[in-house]
Amino acid sequence: MHQCARSAGDQHCRCFDAINAWVFDLDNTLYPAECNLFVQIADRMNAYIEGLFGVSEAEAREIRRDYYLRFGTTLAGLMELHGVAPDKFLAFVHDIDHSPLVANERLASGLARLPGRRFIFTNGTRGHAESVAEHVGILHLFEEIFDIKDARYIPKPHQDTFKAFLAGRGIEPDRAVMFEDLPHNLVTAHDLGMTTVLIRSSYGDHPSQNEVVAGKRPPRHIHHMTEDLAGFLDGIGRQTAAGPGAA
Repeated sequence: MHQCARSAGDQHCRCFDAINAWVFDLDNTLYPAECNLFVQIADRMNAYIEGLFGVSEAEAREIRRDYYLRFGTTLAGLMELHGVAPDKFLAFVHDIDHSPLVANERLASGLARLPGRRFIFTNGTRGHAESVAEHVGILHLFEEIFDIKDARYIPKPHQDTFKAFLAGRGIEPDRAVMFEDLPHNLVTAHDLGMTTVLIRSSYGDHPSQNEVVAGKRPPRHIHHMTEDLAGFLDGIGRQTAAGPGAA
């Protein structure tokens, strides 16, 4: 199911006619959240924190979530409060089993049909993004991956990170669209002038997600929502190929 999050006459509804830059989050966006790949990453973060502080799994889980909610990522909290070396942490937490991922020909077709440039913009690492995209069969369709190292470990939704990504690639915000599974990360994208698409699923690890999963009306910074990214992109591709004013 996919939809404009606004009514047809709402000034906040956006179309895609002028878009020439297509920006995608990675985890739980370019693959279904239901495959639980990110659950593996969360478990690895818990294990790292257990070993670092000598705490129980339950205590580690609470620390992870506290830092995530306060700092944007667990890593940002560990770096800020404890001086954790990011490369070692990231290598540990991304050492996961990618076998739940399968090639998605429908998604690849939808991406290939989009007019313009395509990017992955992730709070994870380039290596993790490349592994995921390769397993899904879409890596060759992206011009560039902008990862947490490129962001100098300052995660989305920090505005400076968005600005660095956009400016460094000559992307005009009003001609770009951001696809994300985390509603709060789309606030900055919207404020900078980007069109926003929320990838909605049953997975919720943040209060902003839980509000949407609960069926509450999305805030105005979300222009579109979908539970089927491949189908949503297919619809965009068909519309843009037909030209302006196509039904």
